[in-house]
Amino acid sequence: MQAWRVHRNGEPSEVMELEETDRPSPGPGQVLLEVRAANINFPDALLCRGQYQVRPPLPFTPGVEICGETEDGRRVLATPALPNGGFADYVVADEAALLPAPDALDDAEAAALHIGYQTGWFGLHRRAHLQAGETLLVHAAAGGVGSAAVQLGKAAGATVIGVVGGPEKAAIARELGCDLVIDRRSEDIVAAVKEATAGRGADVVYDPVGGDAYAKSVKCIAFEGRVVVVGFASGSIPTPGLNHALVKNYSIVGLHWGLYNTKDPAAVRACHDELTKLAAQGVVKPLVSERLPMADAARGVQRVADGTSTGRIVVLPAGGAR
Repeated sequence: MQAWRVHRNGEPSEVMELEETDRPSPGPGQVLLEVRAANINFPDALLCRGQYQVRPPLPFTPGVEICGETEDGRRVLATPALPNGGFADYVVADEAALLPAPDALDDAEAAALHIGYQTGWFGLHRRAHLQAGETLLVHAAAGGVGSAAVQLGKAAGATVIGVVGGPEKAAIARELGCDLVIDRRSEDIVAAVKEATAGRGADVVYDPVGGDAYAKSVKCIAFEGRVVVVGFASGSIPTPGLNHALVKNYSIVGLHWGLYNTKDPAAVRACHDELTKLAAQGVVKPLVSERLPMADAARGVQRVADGTSTGRIVVLPAGGAR
């Protein structure tokens, strides 16, 4: 089979190599899956760079989520078992963690419904307890993680403010349903949020960026607001001023969605059931910006690493538009 392999750490476009290799063999409790679509996530870039919290042994195949097909023909969502990730023709995954692919979504869309939307759901509902009528501020609103949070925030009845970088991404954020879009390159985030909320600020901030995005967020957070720390795509990990959190009376909550797979797998399945219902109703639909053949996977991962992509880039190993 074909698989992209990383033999040394570095930039994805430089270290990912497409090779012929053997199919992985399922271990106890695992199943072999044919990959129908593999979604590109920022952690795939971090894996290539050796900067992710999980460091698989070299060589490894990146690709943390897929839509695949079981040997008995079931279409499922899975997180492949590293070091044999999803940018391959076949993967193995834990059978107990397989989730049925929603009928309302094609393979590429289904692959993109998994980690990003689960993260958004747990972040907004379980960690931040977002309520209808509240204001949600989403950073990187046109990206894969941010676009999911925008859709889920609207589904929850919140007023959604999206922060993006550049007019192209601003247009996408508006199409996603943002009530207000702020271009961080040309607008003052803090002033715009305060003006839009009559000085109150955002009740919930969804931050997959860190760095300056976090610093601006806590300057326009509402009384009893909640900042959900999802990731650090900027490459800068902020150091929160706890005295500031005390004086302004807001909460800083972290979200590592992967922990739920081991700590509370029933919650993951319940979340997937809810996301499947929302997909069937047309309330959420992953924004798939590009569908790439297997040969272009490294280019796609590099674009995500560089922050130039919008929505989700999905790799289709068979080369078709399933």
